[in-house]
Amino acid sequence: MGRSRSPRRERGAAEAVTEQVDGGLAQLMPDRERARAWTLLIDGAPQSHVDLDDPAHLSFEYQRRLGHVIDLAAPPGKPVHAVHLGGGALTLARYVAATRPRSTQQVVERDAALVRLVRRELPLDANARIRIRTADARAGLAKVPDGWADLVIADVFSGARTPAHLTSTEFLDEVRRALKPGGRYAANLADGPPLAHLRGQIATAAARFAELALVADPTVLRGKRFGNAVLVASDLPLPVAELTRRAASDPHPGRVEHGRSLTDFTGGALPVTDAAAVASPAPPPSVFR
Repeated sequence: MGRSRSPRRERGAAEAVTEQVDGGLAQLMPDRERARAWTLLIDGAPQSHVDLDDPAHLSFEYQRRLGHVIDLAAPPGKPVHAVHLGGGALTLARYVAATRPRSTQQVVERDAALVRLVRRELPLDANARIRIRTADARAGLAKVPDGWADLVIADVFSGARTPAHLTSTEFLDEVRRALKPGGRYAANLADGPPLAHLRGQIATAAARFAELALVADPTVLRGKRFGNAVLVASDLPLPVAELTRRAASDPHPGRVEHGRSLTDFTGGALPVTDAAAVASPAPPPSVFR
């Protein structure tokens, strides 16, 4: 399918952009409430929201939670080295560039056609120090120098599912190699009842990191609905109190689990290895209605 769009893209009269990319049918839908804001969908599943006038604005619930992790990764405004596994519309890379000027970032996104679409329609700030590598997330991570990153953020979905090879202890060994001592790993995870995938991912992270925290909607944690959870991991203590405060003040308040309660939540789940890894479960169709 070719590209489809209106010839007019004037302020206040933006039209949707539709284009086939490697991962499916991409749509950039204008936000009618924000003049230069767009939502990226792939095969109808919302992937990213970007406001070109205000890149520090995070519309999606899970992206706000990852934004809290970014905010607490270093003193306010201090530049960081960040690796983003999964690019989408580059929302979080733009956020880091806006809130932490002079940060150096690497984005790994395997969908070359999507990268071209986003660069063309949602151009990056010319001063942003963002390098985009077109590669599989794990292969791209392998090219990050040892101990380079303050932050590694994983937000990778293929057909609305996290690929199996990004769910294992061996994958997290590669994350640890790329992180600076005390650096932080954050992952956007999606699951629904009975939460077997989420429990396994927590157990997997616990096998590789000393400190963990999980941020999610309480109804997701209770196994009442399918949704996103943000897992944060490090070898040093995490700012749990401040993360809890921020999550609780979100428009859709989140709950933070850590320590014994998070261990209990896993219910005895075992760490996932490459040999046993499977992709995350597909969301039910009702999620995107």
